[in-house]
Amino acid sequence: MRKTWYMPDPKPEHLAMVQGVITRMAGNSFLLKGWAVTLVAGLTALAKTGAHQHVAWIACGVVVVFAFLDAMYLAVERAYRVLYDNVVAGSATTWSLKAQGLSVGRFLRALFSWSVLPLYGAMVIGAGLIALGV
Repeated sequence: MRKTWYMPDPKPEHLAMVQGVITRMAGNSFLLKGWAVTLVAGLTALAKTGAHQHVAWIACGVVVVFAFLDAMYLAVERAYRVLYDNVVAGSATTWSLKAQGLSVGRFLRALFSWSVLPLYGAMVIGAGLIALGV
């Protein structure tokens, strides 16, 4: 009697791997937002209480850096969502974790998205107003 081997479908494991990357990107974005709020609040409080008004300009720079990092994580997350959809549809290479479509346009769309622009825009406006002495 010959034994036949059953090969399980690799799609669920592949989807789990892609979902793990998506979850990691979302977690990194969440952590960046928390660090940005904490640093900008601390720097602007320091600028407001003392004669160190120039520290608020540093807070503006911090906001810009964190906004770019957050937009990068969001763009990568969106690219992996496309890969996830391709795996579900069966059009992705098995076990591939190569996300397609990362471009400057995707980065800019992420930068101006509702999850990035309002938060960082409000922080840079607030820090800018304190830097200007308003």
